[in-house]
Amino acid sequence: MKERTGLITFQGMPLTLVGGGLSAGDKAPDFSLLDNDLGEVTLSSFKGKVCLLVTVPSLDTPVCDMETRRFNEEASALGPDVAVLGISMDLPFAQKRWCGAAGIEQVKTLSDHRDASFGEAYGVLVKELRLLARAVFVVDQEGTLRYEELVGEMVNEPDYEAALSAAQKLVNG
Repeated sequence: MKERTGLITFQGMPLTLVGGGLSAGDKAPDFSLLDNDLGEVTLSSFKGKVCLLVTVPSLDTPVCDMETRRFNEEASALGPDVAVLGISMDLPFAQKRWCGAAGIEQVKTLSDHRDASFGEAYGVLVKELRLLARAVFVVDQEGTLRYEELVGEMVNEPDYEAALSAAQKLVNG
């Protein structure tokens, strides 16, 4: 599997990403993730919707908590034609507990813990930590990647406005 360096850091420490990177215009790789009840969820199950894929290292950390809450608040304004998926390596049970405690209802949390196939396919699996890098991908109704942001420093938040705008533009045509 391809490894990439020099793209992200954690508190200034350089990290290695496993998997090739994606760019706007690429076909978004399908994936198989687990929902909070251990059900399988794939990208193809959202065909016809705009998907905002938000990857975080762990929901149990302050920045990931804040980020997921922010996307949860913004999700309802995007409307029913946008699916907001929060993806991490957290176990589904931990995601379910966290969502219940945080009142998360608009973001569907999904776990890549089983085989890290999402992380590898999207190029956001952090080799040293076996966590996902902080990133945002927007996939259009036909499964094409239209926006991507890999956050360079893992403790920083993404550009919310740019990601939300990219999703909204796809809904509005």
